[in-house]
Amino acid sequence: MRPMNMKNATSKTHLFLALILAVTALIAPAAFAAAPGMTSTAGTVGTFNLTAQDAYLNQPDGNAVYSWGYGCVTGSAPTFVPKATFVFNPACNTMQVPGPTMVVTEGQTVTINLTNNLPAAAGNTSILFPGFQVTATGGVTGLLTQEAAPGSSVTYSFVASSPGTHAYYSGTQGDLQVEMGLYGAVIVLPKTVPTSCSSNAAKTNLYGQTDYGTSHSITGFPEQDFRLSQAAYDHPKSCYDREYLFQWAEMDPRIHQQAMAQVLAKAGCTAGTAGCSLDVQTEPYHPAYFIINGRSMPDLMDPNYASEYPHQPYNGNPHIHPGEQMLIRVIGQGRWQHPYHEHANHVRILARDGNMILSPTNPTTSLAGQLMFNTDTTPGESFDGIFYFSGRGLNWDPYGHHPAGTTPAGFPVDAQSSLSCTADANGYNTGNPAALNYYEWCQDHNKPIQVAPFGDVASGGPATLPDPNVFTNGQWYGGSPYLGPDATLRGSHANCDTTVNANCTDLLPANDQANPASERGWAFMWHSHNEREITTNNVFPGGMLMMLLVDSREFPIDESN
Repeated sequence: MRPMNMKNATSKTHLFLALILAVTALIAPAAFAAAPGMTSTAGTVGTFNLTAQDAYLNQPDGNAVYSWGYGCVTGSAPTFVPKATFVFNPACNTMQVPGPTMVVTEGQTVTINLTNNLPAAAGNTSILFPGFQVTATGGVTGLLTQEAAPGSSVTYSFVASSPGTHAYYSGTQGDLQVEMGLYGAVIVLPKTVPTSCSSNAAKTNLYGQTDYGTSHSITGFPEQDFRLSQAAYDHPKSCYDREYLFQWAEMDPRIHQQAMAQVLAKAGCTAGTAGCSLDVQTEPYHPAYFIINGRSMPDLMDPNYASEYPHQPYNGNPHIHPGEQMLIRVIGQGRWQHPYHEHANHVRILARDGNMILSPTNPTTSLAGQLMFNTDTTPGESFDGIFYFSGRGLNWDPYGHHPAGTTPAGFPVDAQSSLSCTADANGYNTGNPAALNYYEWCQDHNKPIQVAPFGDVASGGPATLPDPNVFTNGQWYGGSPYLGPDATLRGSHANCDTTVNANCTDLLPANDQANPASERGWAFMWHSHNEREITTNNVFPGGMLMMLLVDSREFPIDESN
């Protein structure tokens, strides 16, 4: 992948948004996404007892939207992942949106027992599992699959034949039932992890790393491993260090309100009798809520399984260290395409709908998926992508390094500010995985951010113009021009002699992500490029927004919620 970091956002809206979200990142509790799910709800791995029910989804504008969703049958005992030893405080309600993420292994037989506990007037319901050969038993014959009548059940069974990220959703009156929230994800893990993905030779993460020596030992190591696997596919090019699942969707409140009104008006009717059915108009379609994993910004930055969202258990809050390979699992679950922009790098598309995109001439060693500035997901389609951040291409040193012996008089000595950078064949510093600047792009090592600080306009003011090189690459996104320990000192002009240390800058420090006292990280907004989708009920900011946080490598990332 050829990174293009710190991609420019030129509109005033985007700049304003970046500031708002940077502040949000500061005050939000640690709440990282991982890919929470379950391997069973019935005591047998691969067997899930689900129900379809109604409930209300909380939105940032205070509205509670009447919805339908899949959940766990009362009394079931789900087996949650990642590892049960982690403190997730997980839960599976009888209704949630998205539905429970089912995590299974390639070649495994998967059985889903679905009970229809929707209101009688909602009629039959069902589940489709695109990409799998499904056997359905029980229930009644529907247009696309066997359906469960109100109060009844149906069983679906299939072999998880291909790894990757897959959608599931209602196969009954899809224009209404999928809109109401009847959808979810199946993650199929590879049966065999390639040796190159499980060996230390491929390691870029910090799992098991104890600390960074006596000068920068941080409480929290060794960092725990929250991955579901070490590879997305049975292929050596599918290794990853972190993973996150995101399901895009939208909601038209008019449809939900009509469904609720008709359900209430027909309460107590007998399913299948005259008048005991819904007639909800699903066109014209005017969604006002745009959601990721069932939540809108800023709710999606709260922890997984947060009590204030009893029917929306999954969040959206990616978090990485520089150089780590992040697997992004994405499913389009609504009616619309969502042109989603992941700031800080392109995304290499690894697979679509569980099908890896490989070179036709060298499929065993080479990927052929696109590098995408905006990732697109057709409704019902999924993709797996690889993302990472290294700071490549900034043309200044994001770590604030300077040559040894150039610390100005009166300026505290920072042992980490004069680290070496030895380029490998691809230009990255990969010789020492324990180094703070592991995976640094060496071409920009020791380059100052401001050789000549940009000051007041020549006329004397009253405005101080921003340096255009920093306007899009610096504090608008990260709050500080430098990454790592003592970045506050490196990023401050106080006690800084630029004749001795050209890396000193007049930029004021800002985004201190509640990390160790001297720590600085980056905050990048990830958002839809359809501007109405970054609102909640037409109020900005909201909707399909989240923040990618990039932390220095001596700071452990805790994904326990």
